[in-house]
Amino acid sequence: MKAEYVIVGAGSAGCAMAYRLSEAGKSVLIIEHGGSDAGPFIQMPGALSYPMNMSLYDWGYKSQPEPHLDNRELVTPRGKVIGGSSSINGMVYVRGHAGDYNYWAESGAQGWSYADVLPYFKRMETWDDRGQGGDPDWRGSDGPLHVTRGPRDNPLHAAFVSAGQQAGYPVTKDYNGEQQEGFGPMEMTVYKGQRWSAANAYLRPALKRDSCTMIRALARKVVIQQGRATGVEIERGGKVEVIEATEEVILAASSLNSPKLLMLSGIGPAKHLAEHGVDLVADRPGVGQNLQDHLEFYFQYACKQPITLFKYWNLLGKAWVGAQWLFTKTGLGASNQFESAAFIRSDKGVDYPDIQYHFLPIAVRYDGQAAAEGHGFQAHVGPMRSESRGKVTLASADPKDAPKISFNYMSTEQDWIDFRKCVRLTREIFAQEAMQPFVKHEIQPGEALQSDAEIDSFIRQHAESAYHPCGTCKMGALDDPMAVVDPECRVIGVAGLRVADSSIFPRITNGNLNGPSIMTGEKAADHILGRRLSASNAMPWFHDNWQESQR
Repeated sequence: MKAEYVIVGAGSAGCAMAYRLSEAGKSVLIIEHGGSDAGPFIQMPGALSYPMNMSLYDWGYKSQPEPHLDNRELVTPRGKVIGGSSSINGMVYVRGHAGDYNYWAESGAQGWSYADVLPYFKRMETWDDRGQGGDPDWRGSDGPLHVTRGPRDNPLHAAFVSAGQQAGYPVTKDYNGEQQEGFGPMEMTVYKGQRWSAANAYLRPALKRDSCTMIRALARKVVIQQGRATGVEIERGGKVEVIEATEEVILAASSLNSPKLLMLSGIGPAKHLAEHGVDLVADRPGVGQNLQDHLEFYFQYACKQPITLFKYWNLLGKAWVGAQWLFTKTGLGASNQFESAAFIRSDKGVDYPDIQYHFLPIAVRYDGQAAAEGHGFQAHVGPMRSESRGKVTLASADPKDAPKISFNYMSTEQDWIDFRKCVRLTREIFAQEAMQPFVKHEIQPGEALQSDAEIDSFIRQHAESAYHPCGTCKMGALDDPMAVVDPECRVIGVAGLRVADSSIFPRITNGNLNGPSIMTGEKAADHILGRRLSASNAMPWFHDNWQESQR
């Protein structure tokens, strides 16, 4: 089998590239190890806690023991299913802040400033603000990815936003528009009550074209001949074969599997590859390095009033919600329930938000375990731009072995300072008058934890990944020894090979990474096709006194 372009990974970026390349008349073949996304566990937004905890849909990765988090091994879900992690994630849609992309451009990823990427965010989305007063001039109206907002009919959502305003923070009508900073409605990739994954938005339409095909197989390595990628070695049905690429091979296998595949193909740190008996093709020391993630914890409160989603957190309640969704695609099952959010700055002198909140009107974990307290609510909170860096390395030269993942979380003093600020600023917000009819008491961390040492101990025991790994094939200038791809997404030192997924991010963006990952696929497709959307002249909002004021 062969095609002009062979894409490894039918995830967020891979689906977008397949759609745009086949739209342009190019022949595309996608290699995906995962299976079907059919069924309510994936397609029902309200069931989001299920697929990321199912081996059928998840690679099942864990980190190595994290030395600064009591040597805990943190789960690291990645989608092993069409749509990739967009089929198992929380469906939260965040573009990131303009400052994130301007940093990319300034650090060597020329052509990836906010002015450059905003047109791709607009091209990829069809936005519906449900009449809540967003920023239409900053949004897209006819793209494949449907973005919407929940009804926010639980009174806790309005109380959360009002509390932020009472604490002195701005309210934003659209954090994906002109102004990210502030409290306001959260957005989700849901369409007509259904998860609108990259598979639904991009892959299915692409596969309807004669020029686009997909096979289910395990990618073993990139075949490289005389310094050029010519195909991908795969295994399916117990047999090893080669899929030929007449133009290019593109890796979009995630920030964990893309560097793994590069290393298995002989591209990576020479010493590390030699340790595993992999023949060296290109010595790129940055492959697998620069691993970043968002770390967070759940700030949980018991609720005075029985108005939370806990009343549905029983067999009968779940059955009712599920039945309503199955027959009508409406009701609680049609929302991820993350319907309010906030982005704030942790201190004066911080030029744009570095703390994110997801608000949820129930106290529950990602694994579906509800707090023993009964009725409650929570805010997921964590810093956005940790300076800690980890790495992804090979466990062996066997393509079936999981990579070794070491995030090195909380390895700088600033991490601890930032998390203490998260605790104290959050307590201040929930102490505002707007929350008083609802706050009964603090479940966790718990009012007794007040000192730096007590807060640090809580973080070591309870901080969890927000499931946003990125950065392991960093995009940068040709003279950057740690860069893996250039600003065209081309692997430095090997012709005919690109990487386009969250692994190329020089630095993690503000908020959830699905939106930026899809944008990467959209923009990479244009680089491959030799075209570019015109840069935007829109001017994003920054607090006019950020140097002197925290809010």
